[in-house]
Amino acid sequence: MRKLTYFIACSIDGFIGDPKGDATTMMAFVDEEFLAFLKEEYPETISAEGRTALGLGDLENRRFDTVVQGRVSYQLALDADVTSPYGHMREFVASRSLTESPDPNVELISEDLVGRVRELKAEQGELGIWLCGGSQLAGELIDEIDELVIKTYPLVYGSGMPMFGSGFAADAFTLEGVRTFGNGVLVRTYSRKR
Repeated sequence: MRKLTYFIACSIDGFIGDPKGDATTMMAFVDEEFLAFLKEEYPETISAEGRTALGLGDLENRRFDTVVQGRVSYQLALDADVTSPYGHMREFVASRSLTESPDPNVELISEDLVGRVRELKAEQGELGIWLCGGSQLAGELIDEIDELVIKTYPLVYGSGMPMFGSGFAADAFTLEGVRTFGNGVLVRTYSRKR
C-alpha cells in the first residue's frame, strides 16, 4: 500500500496562504540551506519550471511519483501558462469545474475523489503520492492521509486559507521528527495513528 503524504507549507498559525491561497510571502525562506534540503529529500516537489530554472532537471524522484492537487492550486500554474507543473510525475487534479484536461500528463478527477485516491494508494510501487494542496482537497482526503510533512515558516498570517478546509474532527498523528533551519523554518513529520 502506497502512502498519501500531505507535504505542505504553512505559517506558524496554520495557514497555507492568504484568504485567496497566495503564499508568495513564504518564498523568501527558500534560501540555500532549505533548497539543499528540498533537493536532497524532496526534489520532486520542486516544480518542473523551478527545476529547469535551477538546473535540476536530472534529479530523480525520491519519495513520490504521483501528485494530487486541487483546482485552486492547479489554477496558480494555469495562470502562469503552465499546464503540467509537475511533469516529472503522474499528475492528478481534483476538479468539478474543468471538463477537459489542458495537458495530456494531467488526469482530472471529477467524481469519487476518495475512491480514486484509494486506487492510487493500492497500486504497486516504491514511491508514494504527494497531496500538494489545497485546503478543501486536504479536508476531503483527511481520512486517507498517512503522513504529514509540514514546512512551517516563521510568519503569522492571522487569517487565510487553513491547512484543512473541513469540519471539526480530532484526527491523531504521531510526531516522527523535526528539522530546524537557520532561517527559522521548521519541518515536522507526522504519521497517522491507526
